[in-house]
Amino acid sequence: MAGIEEVKAVGTILANPKESLTTRFRALFTLRNLGGAEAIEWISRTFEDESALLKHELAYCLGQMQDERALPILETVLKDTSQEPMVRHEAGEALGAIGNPKVLNLLKQYSGDPVVEVAETCQLAVRRLEWLMSGVDRGEEAADGNPYTSVDPAPPAARKSVSELRAQLLNQSLPLFERYRAMFALRNLGTEEAVLALGDGLECGSALFRHEVGYVLGQMQHEASIPQLQAALERSGESAMVRHECAEALGAIGAESCLQILQRFRGDRERVVKESCEVALDMYEYENSGQFQYADGLQRLQGVQEGGPTLTQAPKVEEPIQTQDRQRYLPRVANMLHPVMIAIVTANTFITILYWAFILTEFFSKKVNAEAKLKENPA
Repeated sequence: MAGIEEVKAVGTILANPKESLTTRFRALFTLRNLGGAEAIEWISRTFEDESALLKHELAYCLGQMQDERALPILETVLKDTSQEPMVRHEAGEALGAIGNPKVLNLLKQYSGDPVVEVAETCQLAVRRLEWLMSGVDRGEEAADGNPYTSVDPAPPAARKSVSELRAQLLNQSLPLFERYRAMFALRNLGTEEAVLALGDGLECGSALFRHEVGYVLGQMQHEASIPQLQAALERSGESAMVRHECAEALGAIGAESCLQILQRFRGDRERVVKESCEVALDMYEYENSGQFQYADGLQRLQGVQEGGPTLTQAPKVEEPIQTQDRQRYLPRVANMLHPVMIAIVTANTFITILYWAFILTEFFSKKVNAEAKLKENPA
């Protein structure tokens, strides 16, 4: 368990604009994993930064932590019209993720915000809170079939065929909440057919909707989505909010073709896209390094304290990212956890059955032998 001093040291890295963006991202996810009041305080302090991408990620992490102590700063960011739309949008989504109904009136107020992305996000957050207030058990929410165990803006739709879910996803006459439900149901299916159906969503709907599709494809890390993500990143006139999410998704997939695409856009005219490519390339390096962990703030700090490499030079040996994430920056190994755990449980169950079968066989064998001896040697 990290103490206050360790949290402070990692928080100082996060808040330092002289550190590289990738180092600060790793510090942020370290704080997210550590949790607690001090971690929230350090994350909150960094909303004065110039990088919209970093601030967007701050809000995202606070939402995934689901700690109500983050509500005041998230409310402040949502209300602050000097913040970039993508930052305010993420603050609104985080308020919905935390799930406390006391922010319902605020979210309803900003559901009519002049910035479309902010308004739509708050509308979704209102629907999520109303869904939670309808009596759904929070344990049921956690067991909704989401292999990523992320806190999503909407619950998945009831199980349907891919074609039915695709139709719901692309139907622009439906409420956004219902289309999101189809989106997360397709994600949870995890098949190539589902991936391709989601990819079609990159060409329709609002920028908020398309950006969420990009995020979900990054979670799935399926190479079948690369052409559609590349097309969205290359699309002239596409929202930077969408393009940045597609860049990060390509970094999460980690295929060699993704590297070439990201290198082409690392000098993009849009700062958020440029920075996303920088972070995505760091993620690509991680995905192909054979390392198990990403959020390495404490390890880097320990290396400096022991006279090792500097924070920016430290080897990338990281703490596991919790799969509580939407999960941005989720290691590829996490996609294997679900089937691996099933295999482990199945193997344990099989071994247990064999054990008890052996015990029962021995018991009945001894009983039969004892009865046979009694018959042979009656008293």
